[in-house]
Amino acid sequence: MSNQVYTTDVLVVGGGTGGSAAAITAARRGAKVILVSEFAWLGGMLTSAGVTAPDGNELTAFQTGLWGEFLNELRSRQPGGLDNSWVSFFSYEPHIGAQIFTDWVNALPNLQWISGYVPLEVIRQANCVTGVKFASFTVHAKITIDGTELGDLLALGEIPHRWGWELQSEFGEISAPIEHNSLTKKYPVQAPTWVVVMQDFGDDAKEIPKAPNYDESLFIGAWDNYGAEKFMNYGRLPGNRFMINWPQQGNDWGVGAGRLIESEAKRQEFLQECFWHSQNFAHFIQSQLGRRYGLAPNVFPQLNTQHSALSTQHSTLTSFALHPYYRESRRLIGITTVREQDILPGNGGNAAPLYKDAIAIGNYANDHHYPGIEFPLQPKSIRWGGRWTGTPFTIPYRCLVSEYIDGFFACEKNISVSHIASGATRLQPVVMNIGQAVGMAAALCIEYSQSPQYLPVEKLQDALIKNSHLPALIAPFFNLTLEHSEWLKWQKYYTVNHTAYPTTGICPNIDISQYLDLHNYSVNSRINISCVGTFHFYGQQDYAFTVLTPSEYEGQTWQLVTLHPHIDSTLEKLVNGKQLQLQGRYNSAGNWLLVEHIEK
Repeated sequence: MSNQVYTTDVLVVGGGTGGSAAAITAARRGAKVILVSEFAWLGGMLTSAGVTAPDGNELTAFQTGLWGEFLNELRSRQPGGLDNSWVSFFSYEPHIGAQIFTDWVNALPNLQWISGYVPLEVIRQANCVTGVKFASFTVHAKITIDGTELGDLLALGEIPHRWGWELQSEFGEISAPIEHNSLTKKYPVQAPTWVVVMQDFGDDAKEIPKAPNYDESLFIGAWDNYGAEKFMNYGRLPGNRFMINWPQQGNDWGVGAGRLIESEAKRQEFLQECFWHSQNFAHFIQSQLGRRYGLAPNVFPQLNTQHSALSTQHSTLTSFALHPYYRESRRLIGITTVREQDILPGNGGNAAPLYKDAIAIGNYANDHHYPGIEFPLQPKSIRWGGRWTGTPFTIPYRCLVSEYIDGFFACEKNISVSHIASGATRLQPVVMNIGQAVGMAAALCIEYSQSPQYLPVEKLQDALIKNSHLPALIAPFFNLTLEHSEWLKWQKYYTVNHTAYPTTGICPNIDISQYLDLHNYSVNSRINISCVGTFHFYGQQDYAFTVLTPSEYEGQTWQLVTLHPHIDSTLEKLVNGKQLQLQGRYNSAGNWLLVEHIEK
């Protein structure tokens, strides 16, 4: 492949969550695509970074597009199901997620995947990106997409971008600092985490050695207010394994994170510290909780890396992710910038106003990680389905496109978003469906011989909501799922009439009873328990259930939760003390029953 030159319609650089989604979607639409990744696994946060208990977009109504397709694949492939942890409704083995992406890519003859390379130079003609140079080859493309974890093409191509904090004066964000302070200096961006997977061996696990910079005081109090068992079950995976991605005196590492973009030597210095910090946290867990817990074997592939500082040590430690979970990146200066106020619920409702050019949705709370520091943000969490979730918001097309540079899209955490708002837009499902939208947009640019800056967004929205694999959501509603016969009708209506979108998040005139037969038909395979017991109403959106049968659970009291709108509606109307027969899935880590069906 030495000094080879390729020509393609669409070049995607970076095989993370957004980049993989963009490449797959563009190729499915018919474009000729080359995807170049640094690592041997595709999927980024969802696979190679090891965050296999993803957050956000968990409600049935929000499981759409490529994100919904990914969940459906996981349900069919993960032995024992996805109800393992309490931080997420979906936890799975990393290699299963990676295989899904590989299978999707391999099914597309017009998609060429080249792994093991990082970009070295962005090729520009005036204000237009025309390709990228790598160590052994060059790719010329009509459209180039930056799917790297840290927005590397933004820097290499001198594409205007941001890094780190903005002050309150710039975007008028209430949660932004008025002036730079000790927090902004210590943590220029959110802390990354190098995920490690541990395993319960029962006893006599191999000793986890300390790394050179071990400091026990950094971890003391890690599971205070939780207890050791609940702490371990936070990111529980199948097979008595545990994803360790813990924010409280845990393995977040953000000291001097600005080094990630200073120089290669400084970047390696930070990565080594980040890796050692996670190793030390694993050692601390073992030292406190006993030798039953050790490093899980054969979770990730051995690392074939250009990172010389890590290659010798890290390549054989297959319990550690292939790279850190980066929560923040360089960020494009786009035609518009998503700000904190754009993701918060409007008009006293439970959803943010709908962008006219919306192309993806998210609903997670605005979550920032600065180890040892409490950083308050404007609230956007609500109770729904018997638990806490987040209020939905949308991502506009204009934040994917540079205001100054043509032939180029951002599709990862590198979109045009403020530092404050990035705490909500960075989540895996959001980035995955951003990648899907960018891939579709790139393919449409090829079809219509159109510049990204001038692509008619209504064509993109129409292609997304009519996607033949699984339609993508544009206008989020708690009570409108893909199963409903009027889903497409209302998606079309609100893409045209975005100002009519109700910030209650409730689609008017929806017959929720339509879900009963449809839902019963679709979830039979997801039910693993049927039980009879007594319903307890503790308060609005706070329910429990004491089991009478089956006998193995008799006397136990579980929290009741649901992801389905018609079950949420039923639970709200039930009378305290009522005897019920429920079907669903019991999650011992969260001590909840995920209700799939209520017998009348």
